[in-house]
Amino acid sequence: MLRTIRIKDLSLVRGERRLFSGLDLQVSAGQAVALTGRNGAGKTSLLRAVAGLLRPSEGIISFDGEAGPLEAEVARSDGLHLVGHHDGLKSTRSAWEELLFQARWTGGSEASARDAATRLDLDRLLELEVRRLSAGQRRRVALARLLASPRSLWLLDEPMAPLDAGHREGFGALMAEHLRGGGMVLAAVHDPLPVPCDVVEVGG
Repeated sequence: MLRTIRIKDLSLVRGERRLFSGLDLQVSAGQAVALTGRNGAGKTSLLRAVAGLLRPSEGIISFDGEAGPLEAEVARSDGLHLVGHHDGLKSTRSAWEELLFQARWTGGSEASARDAATRLDLDRLLELEVRRLSAGQRRRVALARLLASPRSLWLLDEPMAPLDAGHREGFGALMAEHLRGGGMVLAAVHDPLPVPCDVVEVGG
């Protein structure tokens, strides 16, 4: 189980532009960190770098498990979920087909996908094609993967933005439950997270 992520002296460059440099950050079991900063500061890029989708120009991202250091590839394949600003759902599949595919792909089961759908208030939407869902409904389908195949680190890019007030409250409760169980959250946000968290300004 992933217990700690350490970021040391990290620099990220996109194209010809340096987003930030010298970033130090640690996230440990039970901790949430909110990444703030202006648009284009590098919050999303930082999440992608932690997920292994973007190579830093300088610095180190390391992972520790219960027994000590983990290989980055192992930590990323088994220890984290990334839910991006774009939900990454196939519009022609039904909500259930998409959720079940993602759950199985990341180690979950049909039973865990059904439970996740219920906890995120998706049961009545599962037979609809993704393209017929609202932005908030699509986001809940994407977030359901976090519950259908539990992993320690949640990397979230503006997770609350499309959700209405009631579903923000509901997902906040699920996030708090994840943290109480020793999980971690690293989230790029403009709106405050609904759980106690540390705040790190990116590019500040």
